[in-house]
Amino acid sequence: MNLDTAVQYLTGVGPIMAKKLQTLGITTISDLLYYFPFRYQDFSEIRPISQIKIGQNNCLAGTIKAIQTSRSWQKKVAVTEALVSDQTGSIRVVWFNQPFLSKNLQIGDFICLAGLVKLGKKDIFLSSPIYEKMSSEKELLTLGRLSPVYTETPGITSRFLRNLIKPLLDNLINQATEFLPAQISQENNFLPLGQALRQIHFPETLALAAQAKQRFAFEKLFLVELSVLQARLRVAQQKAPAIMLNAELMRKFTDSLSFTLTDAQRKCAWQILKDMEKPCPMSRLLEGDVGSGKTVVAIMAALNSVKAGWQAALMAPTEILAKQHFYQAAVLLRPFKIRIALLTGKEDQIISQKLGWQTKDGWRPETIEISRSKILERTKKGEIDLLIGTHTLIQDKVKFGKLGLVIVDEQHRFGIAQRAKLCQTSKTGHLLLPHLLSMTATPIPRTLALTIYGDLDLSLIDEMPKGRKEIITKVIAPSERKEAYDFIRQQVKGDNRVFVICPRIEGQTPPQLGAGSDPTRWSEAKAVKVEYEKLSQEVFPNLKVGMLHGKMKPKEKEKIMRDFKSGKIEVLVATTVIEVGVDIPKATLMLVEGAERFGLAQLHQLRGRVGRADRQSYCFLFTESASSQTRQRISAIIKAKNGFELAEKDLAIRGPGCLIGKKQWGLPDLIMANLTDLTLVEKTRETAKQILQQSPSLKNYPILAFKVQIFEKQLHLE
Repeated sequence: MNLDTAVQYLTGVGPIMAKKLQTLGITTISDLLYYFPFRYQDFSEIRPISQIKIGQNNCLAGTIKAIQTSRSWQKKVAVTEALVSDQTGSIRVVWFNQPFLSKNLQIGDFICLAGLVKLGKKDIFLSSPIYEKMSSEKELLTLGRLSPVYTETPGITSRFLRNLIKPLLDNLINQATEFLPAQISQENNFLPLGQALRQIHFPETLALAAQAKQRFAFEKLFLVELSVLQARLRVAQQKAPAIMLNAELMRKFTDSLSFTLTDAQRKCAWQILKDMEKPCPMSRLLEGDVGSGKTVVAIMAALNSVKAGWQAALMAPTEILAKQHFYQAAVLLRPFKIRIALLTGKEDQIISQKLGWQTKDGWRPETIEISRSKILERTKKGEIDLLIGTHTLIQDKVKFGKLGLVIVDEQHRFGIAQRAKLCQTSKTGHLLLPHLLSMTATPIPRTLALTIYGDLDLSLIDEMPKGRKEIITKVIAPSERKEAYDFIRQQVKGDNRVFVICPRIEGQTPPQLGAGSDPTRWSEAKAVKVEYEKLSQEVFPNLKVGMLHGKMKPKEKEKIMRDFKSGKIEVLVATTVIEVGVDIPKATLMLVEGAERFGLAQLHQLRGRVGRADRQSYCFLFTESASSQTRQRISAIIKAKNGFELAEKDLAIRGPGCLIGKKQWGLPDLIMANLTDLTLVEKTRETAKQILQQSPSLKNYPILAFKVQIFEKQLHLE
């Protein structure tokens, strides 16, 4: 048996329990050893019976002098009573509904007990305590010590986990391989690996438990830092087209705009364009608050690339957003005769250079339906300058003749392998990797920028376009709903558009709820279909109400958004499908139902769908939750001036999972917990840099290199 052995082969596990352990992420013995407790119960003080305290939890040890089970005549409940004595006295012990105890425990057994001491009518007694038999041959695992408490799941208790882990620490601990370089362990005074594993599971003192936790927190973040820094090094060793900045072209582009770029946009465009002049691939994250104008900066980079003889690709997370980028790029690049095509998997189009028409909202390009094979063929030949699409862009059949730039919207991970997949090998047999520009409106706190985004350079648009008014955000009480509906009517009367956001699509309770979910709360959650019927028929029969959700077909969604923009729909009831990138200049009111069900970053993204022009805009938040965390979060979104403040607040209140998604990244709990510790993050980053300076490929540290290789797959950095 070794650390890679499946847990089902451990005594007391088997296939059924192994499946339950798998829900906790435990499949091997190694997983079990690295499944750490999140807190400890202190049962270390064993009091003499003469010194126990009434009304408090007490831990005591003694010999069973008598034990019997009877039934209470009133409730027919099994009552097990025992008399336990030590050298200082005796106490009555009572358990309810555990008749098996009189068989498990015998007169003469020496046991340790912990529970609440109560005052009865005749005497004091120990009420329903937990217990553990004591012997000279067997160490106590729960009582008489600091007892580890683990995250549990139905059928898997902390007691069960303690019983599994303790023998492993006794028998297999020597197989755990130390991968931290000795110099790092010495400099930081870390416990040796075996001792750290013992002390984190069964600590002698809380101080030693803290020392062990510190070691493992460092260890995990160190792996993150090595992974992202090595990813940087790998990219730096690749070749990319050196695309020179065409200053005259950029001046013509900015002169053609109907608005003036902010200083922040100019600064970021300069950083990106200068980065693309280097012969190694750019890996840059363009970060900006909702509505700050990231897309126009990305289009500048694409134009500069295309006019230098290279193609560009833009990948969006949704079809709605891909289509919006498609039209936006066509309008912005109209004077420059750029060949633009759309590839989404559902419909493929190309922009006509000659056709189009003028509307009251500006020029609208004409699109031509074109077969996928034609687009793929023309892309491969280099006859498409800018290809815009969804994840379909990274399918095997999509090949570019001369790809210079990949722009990825709201999808930060796009490694060397994915970039290489899009490119054809050059005639010389060498592969030139395209530059990568990733865009996000999700504000990234410094700790995350240094860890999971540490392989990317950051460009920050920290300024909003001039003329934008601050969005007035209010919490609306249930009693104020009528006034809110009246306000919607006023907004529509002024030729404005209104969003109503609901947490769900359907009205019925979902068949599967997450652990700890309250079904009654879910039944109260507003659903798009139900709310649409109510608003269109009862509340706003004279207004044009529409509905939008993720289950609709792409063409249907596109038509609804077009109608909403033109005014054929005035009030749009939707899910968070509109969360990212949707641009409706006349939208001035965002009403969010069940605001407590959304994270701060998500609420901020939703709020960013209004206030896209110079009209005063509003965000109304409906919530019926009275929890302190909800009040804290809602208060934060009202007070915060921008998304960066909110991201830091959300990180503090709810942890990193709210911003990056634990499932998306596959990060262990210990890393997630320490992504808020800036000091530790900076320390591990500096240490990782020093190690890579000594050995860039980690060939001097083969065990560490192997660990990093495994870890990179978790972070999708390969």
